[in-house]
Amino acid sequence: MSDTQIPSAERPAAAFSLGRTAVLVLADGTVFEGHGFGAETAAVGEVCFNTAMTGYQEILTDPSYAGQIVAFTFPHIGIVGTNAEDVEATTPVVRALVVRADAAMPSNYRALGALDRWLKNHNIPGIAGLDTRALTNRIREQGMPHGIVAHSANGKFDVAALTKRAREFPGLVGLDLAKDVTCRQMYTWRETPWAWDKGYGEQTAPTWRAVVLDYGVKRNILRQLAAHGADIVVLPASASFDEVKRHAPHGVLLSNGPGDPAATGAYAIATIKACVESDLPVFGICLGHQMLGLALGGQTKKMAQGHHGANHPVKDLTTGKVEIVSMNHGFTVDRDTLPKGVKETHVSLFDGSNCGLGVEGKPVFSVQYHPEASPGPMDSHYLFARFADAAKKRA
Repeated sequence: MSDTQIPSAERPAAAFSLGRTAVLVLADGTVFEGHGFGAETAAVGEVCFNTAMTGYQEILTDPSYAGQIVAFTFPHIGIVGTNAEDVEATTPVVRALVVRADAAMPSNYRALGALDRWLKNHNIPGIAGLDTRALTNRIREQGMPHGIVAHSANGKFDVAALTKRAREFPGLVGLDLAKDVTCRQMYTWRETPWAWDKGYGEQTAPTWRAVVLDYGVKRNILRQLAAHGADIVVLPASASFDEVKRHAPHGVLLSNGPGDPAATGAYAIATIKACVESDLPVFGICLGHQMLGLALGGQTKKMAQGHHGANHPVKDLTTGKVEIVSMNHGFTVDRDTLPKGVKETHVSLFDGSNCGLGVEGKPVFSVQYHPEASPGPMDSHYLFARFADAAKKRA
């Protein structure tokens, strides 16, 4: 169904029925009608589109999506249902879900329930049946809008009130969301990646120690570290360098996460700077990459539509190799602000934006994308091996 523009002068003040059970209302008053699934509630956030064709449960549990409404470009979501293993965090923080068609009857031997029930359990509203191509084109041309998804079985919605809520959403610029998704206290991790018909394994003989600064870390990042022999300690985003040193790490990983890197960096950059100056190997991913860029003297900026998907081509400038990667970010490092001694190592082949950096003469590097491949291709697993090799030299 195509989007409908309701001019402000014509919007009724009282609730009315649209003949559907859910709406997506954008801050400019544009209304997309559809049928609701998941929780009967309303949720406001920044609307982005994701082009991944698989792994919707991993995407919906990625802490990096805090404050966002995710619209999938793949037309049919929910086919394989949901299970207890394909999660990247225990408590999903995504605001809402937008799809062309939802699968009410999943078909997969690992399915424990339908996506609808899973969304209800986590109080996340969904809307289906709208024209996701029109929405995607709008985001590509005009950037990520603020919006609200409302689901009500009676089909009655006060569009004026919903538009007002969407307009009042402050947006992600200047917003520190890492504090909302980080762990509250230190913990250890031993689980290794999932294997066919075996499930997850356990690292029982680690050979080096990694400290992970948790800005919203995905579980598969921790699993990849464990697979490369790491004894893993995870610390909250606000951890000081003294707290990092207390665990005698051989390497420090700066995790992914949501929000504005400059806002989180207000308290995190001092620790990152100290890690770099200590000559410890440092590996940054996504938000960790952006904050490493800030700690090294660069700047970040907001993107118009961001990068969200599992099919993004990235070129490694050091080898000439092209990788297909998973991405999820709305901010980027401004390459023109990187100081001398910091080199750009990877670039997006979609728009040429920065996707990686390294420090000359130091085992310090980072990437904008998600090398843990959850979901997505495994082209970038070598980065964990590179980090592990550098850390083992200090073990």
